[in-house]
Amino acid sequence: MLSKILTAVILVPLAIVIVAFAMANRESVMVSFDPFSATEPAAAATLPLFVLIILLLIIGVFVGGVATWLRQGDWRQRARRLEREVRELRAKGDALEGSAHELTVVPRESNPPARLKLRPPVG
Repeated sequence: MLSKILTAVILVPLAIVIVAFAMANRESVMVSFDPFSATEPAAAATLPLFVLIILLLIIGVFVGGVATWLRQGDWRQRARRLEREVRELRAKGDALEGSAHELTVVPRESNPPARLKLRPPVG
């Protein structure tokens, strides 16, 4: 319940800000992908400014996520290796527990051996 409230507290103001941003930036802009011709580009797109900015934010989040995922590859590989070792050790522990039940217990002597008596130091 608390997570739903927290999500609503974050998402509702964020949605209001995004809608206000979109309403304030409705003008169309031309995005050119041709660095050689500014007047007549070979590849260009005309779209509202808010669409361009939101699209760039989405692309940035995606690129950042991919970069983070690639950077954490060593940790994921180490975690898989450790999980595999834990499974192997658990299997060995289970096998040892199973064989421990088969062992016979050696009875203790009823009379324990006499304790060593030490003399006090001389001196």
